[in-house]
Amino acid sequence: MPSRALGALAWLFAAMSAAWIFGLMILICSDVLMRSLFNAPLMGVPEMVSLSVPAIVFLAAGLSIRTARFLRADFLFGPFVRNNPRAGAVLAFLFDAAGLVIFWKMTLGIWPRFASAWTNSEFFGAVGAFTGPVWPFLAAMLAGSALATAQFLALVLADLARLADPRSGDGRAAGRERTGWAVLAAFLAVAGTGLYVLLYGDLSPVQIGLVAIAGMLLLVLSGLHIATALLLLSFFGIWMVRGNPAIADRSLSLAATGAISSYGFGVIPLFILMGLFVEVANVGRDAFAVAATLLRRLRGGLGIATVFSNAVFAAITGSSIASAAVFTRVAAPQMMSHGYTRRFAVGCVAGSSVLGMLIPPSLLLIVYGLIAEVSVGKLFTAAILPGLLLAGTFSVMIFAMARFAPDFLGRPSAADDVETISLVDFSTKMLPIVLLVALVLGGIYAGFFTPTESGAVGAAGAFLIALGRRSLDWEKFRRIMIECAEITAAILVLIIAANLYSRMLTLTSIPQTVSAFIVSADLGLAGFLAVYLVILIVLGMFLDSVSIMLVVLPLMLPVVQSLGGDLVWFGIVTTIAVEIGLLTPPFGLAAYVVKGTLPEGTASLNEIFAGAFPFVLAMVLVTVVVMSFPGLSLVLL
Repeated sequence: MPSRALGALAWLFAAMSAAWIFGLMILICSDVLMRSLFNAPLMGVPEMVSLSVPAIVFLAAGLSIRTARFLRADFLFGPFVRNNPRAGAVLAFLFDAAGLVIFWKMTLGIWPRFASAWTNSEFFGAVGAFTGPVWPFLAAMLAGSALATAQFLALVLADLARLADPRSGDGRAAGRERTGWAVLAAFLAVAGTGLYVLLYGDLSPVQIGLVAIAGMLLLVLSGLHIATALLLLSFFGIWMVRGNPAIADRSLSLAATGAISSYGFGVIPLFILMGLFVEVANVGRDAFAVAATLLRRLRGGLGIATVFSNAVFAAITGSSIASAAVFTRVAAPQMMSHGYTRRFAVGCVAGSSVLGMLIPPSLLLIVYGLIAEVSVGKLFTAAILPGLLLAGTFSVMIFAMARFAPDFLGRPSAADDVETISLVDFSTKMLPIVLLVALVLGGIYAGFFTPTESGAVGAAGAFLIALGRRSLDWEKFRRIMIECAEITAAILVLIIAANLYSRMLTLTSIPQTVSAFIVSADLGLAGFLAVYLVILIVLGMFLDSVSIMLVVLPLMLPVVQSLGGDLVWFGIVTTIAVEIGLLTPPFGLAAYVVKGTLPEGTASLNEIFAGAFPFVLAMVLVTVVVMSFPGLSLVLL
């Protein structure tokens, strides 16, 4: 299929996925209204949402692959491909071929499930009350998986075309290219040895698991898409443990069709949609304007205003990356114009953006809750005090730096020229925000909404706010919906992969073995947490937050339970520790978002990382405090 036609089809499928997400929002909100006003809930809504989530994900997967939204650790892969065109094309070919094989196998696994539902007229619901056919949902999954397979095939062909292009071999860079081939040969030797040992070595299940984990980390850090790496090594691990590739095939099929087929997973696209609507409604700008007015005469006031407005924005979007992008445009120019150093201004924006993943509703807490199988509502409640503690620690730190380290902060003038906001303006800017937070979080805490329902109601509320402020036209709406579908696909395919990875680990007895080892080593819960914190900070230098959770939690959750730790408290500890990685080089995703949002030449990455370093220290301190005093998280439960 020609690339242009494939791209058009990928966009069409993603548009269908986006429309489906918007339709789920309307359906769930209608169910809530009918239940609340007339005590007559709509029939079949939970079942429809459960079946819809995988369909939404697979429909958008093709475009997510095409637009490079599928998550990968690019810090080594990207430079290698740029600096070594031919060797890079070979490596890209191998990685894309791995994705092609995995999605082709998933497509083959979905087909019999679809054929059975079609042939047997399988339905969901209850006879006499409400029934609906299952096959349309599976048809969407099948079509989306086939398109994702075709997209990977297109990437493979493009890699081969680059390899055959004579212009890809620049004679002036022959020495560098030779180095690239040597690195590639070393990588292939290590990967090939590991695969040979896995397939033909006489290994125990635990040894198979260890080899699979080591291979997965090697592939992830080398730049293979994280979902592909998890699926590929899990597939081989199950094959070797069970001694039968057919069992591994069935496990892959079950993960594809069943891992995210649950009402609870509907919360992810809905909260993503809410955050995108809030971002376009300029809520962050309004929150900063209010905070800057209130704090303009305080020493370090605009820095503290950035923290305050990030906390408010976080209470609606649940995304650190969205916060970093918004306040780079809103707060950094204001701070620099009032005498703050460029280093502190950009570092403050990056550092305070991490509040987005801790203060509820947090997307990262939702992911943790789905992996650990604990209540998302309890996680949101448990995050309130630690979130306020982290925001307060940031604010106190900025005030102290303004007093004792003015050279780092700068010597800001009083921001007298910040536009003063009247009581009417204050109400206009903050009332919709307060109402939306109260609606979403109040509904969860009061037990009136499930997290999925609160996501739908919050998305609808954010949509109405954006319309009311006239900040949402058709083009922005179209862009938001497609982006929501792409992000949803990228995250939930990772969760499918993590589900299979967790099954593989369970079969190899690795979690039980690690738990037994740590208990026998007599580290205790405190010693384990110290090691765990170091592991998360190191991984955060290379991987994004969601990927770290998906890789680490299947191993660590059994350990925490064996040591008597509470999983809700452990979720808060994990979230804070994982977010430290947003600010640490070389990956430091928040720093890269700030850098990419700033005008060209405004600040270097080194300046952003240096400016964010005090916030890293503050986060480590708060993490230790939350580890040491579990009651801080659990007192409100």
